[in-house]
Parts: sequence; structure tokens; C-alpha cells
Amino acid sequence: MSIQLDTEPAVGGIEPVATTNAGAVRGRWDGPVAVWRSIPYAAAPVGADRFRPPSPPREWEGIRDCATFGEIAPQTMGNMVPVDSDLRMGEDCLWLNVWSPRRDLTDLVHTFDSGEPRPVLVWLHGGAYCLGTAAQGIYDGRKLAEAGDVVVVTVNYRIGALGFLDLSSLPGPFTPNLGLYDQIAALEWVRENIAAFGGDPGNVTLFGESSGAGCVTALMTSPRAAGLFHKAIAESPPATTVFGQERAAGVARRFLELLELPPARAVELLDWPIEKIVEVAAILLDEVPLKEPGRLAAAPVVDGDLLPAYPIDRFQHGRSHRVPLLIGTNKDEASLFRVFRSPIMPVTPDAVNAMLNDVAASHPELSHERIAEITSAYPDLDKTRGALAMSGDAAFRMPAYWVADGHAQHSPTWMYRFDHATPMLRAARVGAGHATELPYVFGNFGSFNHDPTFWLGGRKVAMEVSGRMMRRWLAFATHGVPAAIDGSKHWPPYRPSTRTTLLIDTVDRVVDNPDRDLYTAWGEQAVGFS
Repeated sequence: MSIQLDTEPAVGGIEPVATTNAGAVRGRWDGPVAVWRSIPYAAAPVGADRFRPPSPPREWEGIRDCATFGEIAPQTMGNMVPVDSDLRMGEDCLWLNVWSPRRDLTDLVHTFDSGEPRPVLVWLHGGAYCLGTAAQGIYDGRKLAEAGDVVVVTVNYRIGALGFLDLSSLPGPFTPNLGLYDQIAALEWVRENIAAFGGDPGNVTLFGESSGAGCVTALMTSPRAAGLFHKAIAESPPATTVFGQERAAGVARRFLELLELPPARAVELLDWPIEKIVEVAAILLDEVPLKEPGRLAAAPVVDGDLLPAYPIDRFQHGRSHRVPLLIGTNKDEASLFRVFRSPIMPVTPDAVNAMLNDVAASHPELSHERIAEITSAYPDLDKTRGALAMSGDAAFRMPAYWVADGHAQHSPTWMYRFDHATPMLRAARVGAGHATELPYVFGNFGSFNHDPTFWLGGRKVAMEVSGRMMRRWLAFATHGVPAAIDGSKHWPPYRPSTRTTLLIDTVDRVVDNPDRDLYTAWGEQAVGFS
């Protein structure tokens, strides 16, 4: 396989063409970086395949034009995850984007697979397992590819009812964890094809944020994903938000109730209009976290196959894949959910108390004293501030620590906490909220003239913070160590005995166990939702 020049006339000059296992694909130049959008890594999962694992893409003749985004996974558009209104939804959504820098800025006549192969970064987007797409502008990989001389891949996969609602307890061809199966298929595509884009299939870093990071931590414990990636980055992973089959079956029954469809006729879902499935799934996705604060309707499930056990248990028993891991959270994780009034996370004292009662009920081994010890870390739990802190810690902070504690037993691990916030975000009481690190990692701050995060200034400092983060992430992807090339603050590996953490802010600091009191209260034994 190789990339060649397209001999057909193209607007703006000669366009890059790559040959994949399924056929040739034409991209476009974005400055010194070639970009291909929506290359299929699997066939459209439609009809009888709607709830089945992905199958290989159908081959095509000639050169497939990959200049624009294809269909994004069916979902209910919301204000939590900004998605361009020009994008269209559909089930032909199993595609990925590739960014690869030009070998020689002065030479247009070249092949990408000549010379030293580049490190590859494969991105899994977030969105509570039910929102988002690889077509979002924040995930444009050009700046990251150019800054690190790496190949960046962003993956679109099934979400919500089609990707993370386990219907396997119902009669019919239903498979759980389809979103994870899609991601594995994309990683297999990378292994087989990325050399043609100048990438090194032997040096792949899987990275993601929020539910995308939850997929990263899940895949780090999945036997089927072994060997498909060689390093991992998990930004704010909800690593304990993984459900058992009994609970998944209950959610599936409720889904059918909302559809007014008897279980015996569940197979009819293969023929239902996708719009109707999405519409009813939206009711379910809102209903579950409102009735059971802290829980989601759609999430990975322990199926005994793709996920043989709860990922957090696999980590704590030293059974995660032996790959270097960079993991961390944001200082004010829950603040954004309050601003957007999202039901996804409990952000009021009443909702957090309901979450605690649910945790106690689902973990009979937890004594009342243990629960009291956890709540003692939040003296203002009866106020919004305390509720927000506990919610963010339960969903993201503590799961990240528990993952790091387990993984550091056998593999190099680094922990960060993103503390930086622009003056505007501080004034809006968002601070370093959930997902606010994303523009820093990708170097994408939107339209500089209209980005509201800079209305009160702070752009110069933000660019400096972004530069350091990008250099660390890229050094990790290239060499397996997140050392900033410019020699800024050394970042020692994480060990359970010290919990050394890099605090990322205007000035980076390395601190041992920055959340000592919090960790003491929660303890080493993971507490999650099953």
C-alpha cells in the first residue's frame, strides 16, 4: 500500500491519494498537512446488522473522495456537545479521519509511506456514551499532527441506543458493547492501513476524553484489544461507569416499555425507523440519571466476552494491558453540568444524597461508617459547591486514581490534574470544568475573534499552557514518556506510595498526593455503579 499523487485535476492543485485494503481514497491539503475525512473502516451497520458487531467495509473501484464528513452517529442534538448543524445523522457512521504531515514542505511529489514511519494517535470522542462525533471542530487533528510530526486518527462510532444500550437479554440478534466493537474495528483498520498514510502501526497511542476515555480504560482490560495499541491516554475517564448484565437487562426492558413493544417482538427493532429509536432513546437517556442520580442508561457492560469483568477490578488485580498510561482529571469536573443543567450528573445536594443511597444499596459490603467517612470529606455537602465536588470526584477523580493505582503496579503511569481556567471561565464559575482541556490538547481554540472563553483575556497564557500540554502528549505518543521537549517541569511517574501528580496551570507544578484528604476518605477500594 502506498500514497500516490492523484493524476486527475483537482481544485487547488495535486491532492493526496492513499490506497487502503478496501480501495483508494483522496484527501485534501490543509496547509502542510494532508487530511482524509470519513474513510470507512467498516460497512454500514444497517438492516439485520443494526445491532451486530461491525463487518469489513465493502471494497470500491476507482478513487473514493474523502473531502467532507459523512453521516454522524444517530443521536439527539443537545447543548452539552456542540455539533455543527450542517452535519447529517445516519447509520452509515463507521468512519474515521486521518491527518498526516507532508514529508518535505518544498516537495509536492512524494509518497507518505516513504521515510521513517510516524507515531499514530487514535482519538475516541466523549459525550456520555450517547452524544458527539469525530466531525466536531474541536477534534480537528491538523495542529497536533503538524506540531508533533505524527499521524492523527479520529474515530466515529455508534453511540446511545445503537452503541451502548445492551439489548442482548431480548430475543433477537442483539450484541452488547457495539461502540467498543466499532472502536476495535477502527484500531484493526489502523493496524492494517495506517502505514500507507505514513503512520507506524507498531506505535499507536489510544487517547480519549470523558466517555471516550472510559472506552480507553475499558479497552485496556479487554482481551480482544490486546496488541492494537501501545500507549494510552485517558482524560477524565468515568472508569467505574460500567454495568452488569442484570442492570442492563432492566434498562432494555424499560426501553421496550417506552417503545410500547413487547419483548417477544424486540426483533422488529431491526426494521424500525432510526428516527423513532433515537427519539425514544432520548427519553430513556434523560430518565435514568434523573431517577437514579449518578447512573447512565447507556454505558459499557460486563458481557463476559469483550469485557470479561468490571474494568476497574481488572486494573486493581493487575490485569490491564501492559502499556504506558497517562491519566488525569480536571479540577472542577462537575461545574459544566450545572451550567448546562444537564441530567447526566447529579449537581444538587438532593441528587447527590440519592446517589449516595444508591451506592450504599448496591454495595452492601460498604459499612455505614465507610459512607460517613466519604461524606466527611465534603463539609458543605448541603450546598451546591459540596454537591458538585462530590459528584465530580465520584464520576471522574477517584476512578482515575483507582485505575492509576492498579496500572502502576506493572506499567509506567503518569497522573495529571488540569487546573487552568481563563478569567472568563473563572468568572462564570466553570473554572477548569469537564472537557475544558480539549482545546489545549488539540491546539484548537475556535474562532479567536469570537471564542467566549477569552472575553476577559487570557489568550496568551492559554496558548502557552496548550503548547506545553501538546508537547507532553506528543512526547508520550512518540517516546512513551510525557517529557516536555523544552525542558519545563519534569513529570515523574505515578506510584501509589506517592501519587505524584502534575498540576497543569499557568505555571506547572509537581505535587505528591494533591488530593490526600479526598483519597483518605474514599479509600483504595473502588466504589462504582454496577
